[in-house]
Amino acid sequence: MVSIDIQKRVAIVTGASSGIGLATARLLTAKGARVALVSRSKDTLERISKELPSSLALPADITKENTIRRMVEQTKEHFGRIDILINNAGQGYDAPIEKTNITTFRYIFELDVVGQLIAMQEVIPIMRSQGGGSIMNVSSGTALMYLPTMGAYSSAKRALVGISLTAREELKRDNIVVSVVYPYITLTNFQENTMTDSVGEWEGGGSYHPADTAEYVAQKILEGVESGEAEIFAHDWMREL
Repeated sequence: MVSIDIQKRVAIVTGASSGIGLATARLLTAKGARVALVSRSKDTLERISKELPSSLALPADITKENTIRRMVEQTKEHFGRIDILINNAGQGYDAPIEKTNITTFRYIFELDVVGQLIAMQEVIPIMRSQGGGSIMNVSSGTALMYLPTMGAYSSAKRALVGISLTAREELKRDNIVVSVVYPYITLTNFQENTMTDSVGEWEGGGSYHPADTAEYVAQKILEGVESGEAEIFAHDWMREL
């Protein structure tokens, strides 16, 4: 297992305009990394970039293959290298299996899985030429569970896990460490942006652990990058799910 020192490294963070992505970008910067900030929110990214020394705002739609490729190219052109990829961009979808909208599911899969894969494919040759790197893919605690109305979303996050851990095996010889993180419920605007076709289908209930802050999850992500562990769980009890 290869660990990585974050100081003076170049990192790409997708979904960097808010929530976990923004918290991760801030923490990376605080630890001495130079960060490419990626999301669709150009104005927000430019504002954040002014706050984070040596960062670069790169508006990009992770459902669009050409914009992903260009985003990686621009990062390499600007910083001269890419050491870390944090694949965090994503959106939720809440619907029972029977009423899952196929068009919506295809969009979610493009954003939560295919876009992440394309970003990986683009940075891998760069990292290989540099002698190594780190890729951290942000999955979800739902990938470890079977929750009503979460089938489509959790299946996409499970697919991302499969891609991540397979890539980890494939890229060992290149010193490229691929890991996956499982956040728990996090205090962000994620739920507000979740698409839904489940109104009135299921009522929430049961006992839940307190939600985490985005900063807490960002710390877990960076701990995973530094340690090189394969799977990073927001909490130890999630290992038993």
